[in-house]
Order: sequence, then C-alpha cells, then structure tokens
Amino acid sequence: MPAVTVEDTTTLPRVPLPAPRTVRRRTRTVTTAPSGLEGEGFPVRRAFAGVDLRDLDPFVHMDQMGEVEYAPGEPKGTSWHPHRGFETVTYIIDGTFEHADSHGGGGTISNGDTQWMTAGGGVLHIERPPEALVASGGLFHGLQLWVNLPRAQKWVEPRYQDLRARESVLLASPDAGALVRVIAGDVGGHTGPGSTYTPMAMVHATVAPGAVLDLPWRPDFNALVYVLSGAGSVGIDGAPVRTGQLAVLGPGDTVTVRGAVRQESRTPALDVVVLGGRPIREPMAVYGPFVMNTRQELVEAFDDFRAGRLGSVPAALRLPRRPARRGPRRGRTGVGSRS
Repeated sequence: MPAVTVEDTTTLPRVPLPAPRTVRRRTRTVTTAPSGLEGEGFPVRRAFAGVDLRDLDPFVHMDQMGEVEYAPGEPKGTSWHPHRGFETVTYIIDGTFEHADSHGGGGTISNGDTQWMTAGGGVLHIERPPEALVASGGLFHGLQLWVNLPRAQKWVEPRYQDLRARESVLLASPDAGALVRVIAGDVGGHTGPGSTYTPMAMVHATVAPGAVLDLPWRPDFNALVYVLSGAGSVGIDGAPVRTGQLAVLGPGDTVTVRGAVRQESRTPALDVVVLGGRPIREPMAVYGPFVMNTRQELVEAFDDFRAGRLGSVPAALRLPRRPARRGPRRGRTGVGSRS
C-alpha cells in the first residue's frame, strides 16, 4: 500500500500531543462492510452499509475499490453516468484511474492522487482504467467518498480539483510510529490541499504495530475510522477493528487509533482513513447518483438527466464500450459504489 510513503518518519513535522483535559472519543459502533461489484464489474466494499445517515452526516456513501490484482484484460471502470447535489472524492492508493466529466474536468490519478469533483447542479462523469493498465493488468486499490452539499450549494457550478500526491500534508505521530497524510481539513494546525464546501477533514494514516496515534479532532465534527487493511483498535475504549470495518466515534477532541502488535504478513501495518465533518442536519433524499433534499428534487434530477440538461458527453470522449471481461482473478474487496 504505497500511496505516499517516506523512508524516515522522524524527519516529518509531528502531530501535537493531546492538551491537558483532552476528551478522547469513545467508540459507538463498529460495522463490517459487505462486498460486491460496481460499474463494469470491479470489486468494492460498501464502507457505510448499515450505518445511520445521521451518524455519517455530512458524508453519504463510501466504497473501498479493491484491493485487487488484475490479470491482463481484466481492469474495469464505469460507463458515463450523472451526478447532482454532492461531491465525489476519489483517492487512489495503488494503480491508475482516468476521469472525465461533461463540464471539462478530468485527468489521470495514481498512487496517492485525489480527484475531487463537485457535481453541484449536475454533471456527467466517467471513470475507467487507462488502456495500458487494461493491457498489462496490475494492482488496483482506492476509495470513493460522497460528501453531501448543503441546500444552499446544491446548485453550484460543477468544479474539479486535481490533488497530486505530493500536495498531501505529511505528518508523524509524536513517537514517529504513525505516518499521517492530510488530504483535506485541518489537523493540529496542518491543512490539507482539498477545498471543501462542507467543513470536513480527511486523513490516511499508517500506524506501525504497537504504535498509538492521537489525532486532534474538531469537537464540532463527527469522527469515522475506516480500516483499509490490518488490525488494531480505536477510541479510548480500545474497540478492536480489522480490514473492512468502520468505527463511528462519539464526541470529544481526539481520535485514538492503535496498531495491533501482531499483523498478517501481507498487511505489515494498520492503514486507516479518518473522516470527520460538521453535520449539515438538513433533510436528505438519496437515490442512485443523486443526493437532494426532497423526493420531488430527485424526480426532477432524473427528468433533467433524461432531457439532457445535465450535460452531454464530449465528442472526443465518446469511447467505444469495452467487451465484457471475466471477473478479477483474486482480490480483497467489498460492495460497489453508486459511483
């Protein structure tokens, strides 16, 4: 799991030690993501399945894509599809993905890069592996997160942020036992590159066996810890977690993550994504690729899509559909995103 790595974490700025009388968050729930297929058939884990949307707010949905080792001819993506009313955040840990949208955004992301697309009032979107990866096969692993937009921003102009891996802010825990990559938000006075409509933070941390990471966390944010790989515990209560599990934490100032002393040989450390945001607390209607406030707005979104009012596929990007391919030969995964 390379994403962004450093040879010597002792050279990095440190996450500040918890202040006196810091309230360390306790674990409220731990759920296990179910597995499935998405798009043209790539494997995913549905990270938020079974979790109350009120606990996730301002987040809506998250898929762990892979981790899967494709044989030549097997890599898959999605066809053109619409979005309205939220933002998609695609973070690639291993492998390469191409993105394009009907508003002119897009590009190629790989190994620690993030594509942040604000659908706003509506956009068409496609995600697929480049032809070179389809031909060669290879490792693929990433995340796609859906971030809700407040009612006042549901209709903003679509925009695209191309966040390179080198832009992520790199920190270490006080004892250098954990590498922290800040993708968005402020963590202990260090701000990641992602620009968000909804105040939030997104962190990818690698915690060595036996190490402890105490992340300062805004008390007005919720706190979610999703395990990409490995084993450990979360919260001041030390609730055990493992690959494919999501922990929802209660109120407080600090998120605590511990790496288990013993890890499997294929997962030498505990890798987690820590998410938090200020809840929007507005009515929410979600169906397929649309996240709105009312059922009527969902009906209007589908009507607008059918009428071509969400945009059209640029002529230069009207790629022929690839023939169906057999499924991945091997991999560790979960259920598909409505990407």
